[in-house]
Amino acid sequence: MTQELAELRTSILEGRYQDALTLLDELDGMSKKATVRAIKSFAIRMLIALIKNHIEQRLTNSWAASIRGSILEIKDLNLKENQTSYYIKSDEWNSLLTEAIEVAIRDASVEVLEGAYSPFQLSNMVKREEVMATAQDLLSLIYTHSALELPEKVDEKLSLLPGGKTWKEGRQ
Repeated sequence: MTQELAELRTSILEGRYQDALTLLDELDGMSKKATVRAIKSFAIRMLIALIKNHIEQRLTNSWAASIRGSILEIKDLNLKENQTSYYIKSDEWNSLLTEAIEVAIRDASVEVLEGAYSPFQLSNMVKREEVMATAQDLLSLIYTHSALELPEKVDEKLSLLPGGKTWKEGRQ
């Protein structure tokens, strides 16, 4: 990116404004790609915890913290600088989650029931549509709640997951 900024500066100083605009478009694209990559990373983290919940039918404080933290980070990253629009709109999560769940299943195989299943076995066990629907439901909260309200709203949703009632009552 440093090279692009130097080229941008040179283009402006030399009056090559079309080149400068082209460079600005490239820089904008690079920035958006990096943001979406970071969002995807947090989506994978969230999906790993949701997969563990889905298979083990329980919820731990650690998994809840991972899901909640991921949602909060996604909210922060997803909101554009103008504070009025998003990199990923509420109806655009399906393709990102479809890619992310495949990575999450493989990574979760190390953790589910202390690594009892290979990635191949776990892949056959996970009901992708169910896990992705839960993820979409949680992600929808980022569009309707402030950063201050969001942790409580996420926890309310988590309490509805398998093992959520026990988790909420602190009887793990």
